[in-house]
Amino acid sequence: MSLEPLHGLRVLDLYAGSGALGIEALSRGAEHADFVESDRGTLATLRANLDALELAGRARVWPLELPRGLDRLGEVLGRADLVLADPPYGGEEARALLAALSRTRLAGHVRVVVEHHGKDEIDERWGDLVRERQRRYGETVVSTYRRVAETDAAQAEEEER
Repeated sequence: MSLEPLHGLRVLDLYAGSGALGIEALSRGAEHADFVESDRGTLATLRANLDALELAGRARVWPLELPRGLDRLGEVLGRADLVLADPPYGGEEARALLAALSRTRLAGHVRVVVEHHGKDEIDERWGDLVRERQRRYGETVVSTYRRVAETDAAQAEEEER
């Protein structure tokens, strides 16, 4: 995933693993990053990486299983400017995550960036999340979604007909 300058943004890194995406966001000027990971061994690596790079003061780690753990992140989701997600390939995790995110109270200006396999069929629309861009890098696809207001969503649906 290629990240543009992110000065002052609040980032949520879902399926964080070692934290590479969120750490990259912090290195590009993000104000704060929340990392969500469920594997205990990987959590230790993530925390060690944040400590080694002296970023722990600008980060919070959440040991949660996704997507069901999203219900514990209400305030974080409501403040996030950018949500990064690299769920396991196979499509089902990405679809379940996008469906769950579409039912949360995301900030109105949020961008959701999901990495998935090119063979995974991921819808263009999930509630008020609409795909605005998709890039292919070999077998990997990066899909970017944005929230649309209800009036914008109704207008887009009407234009599709």
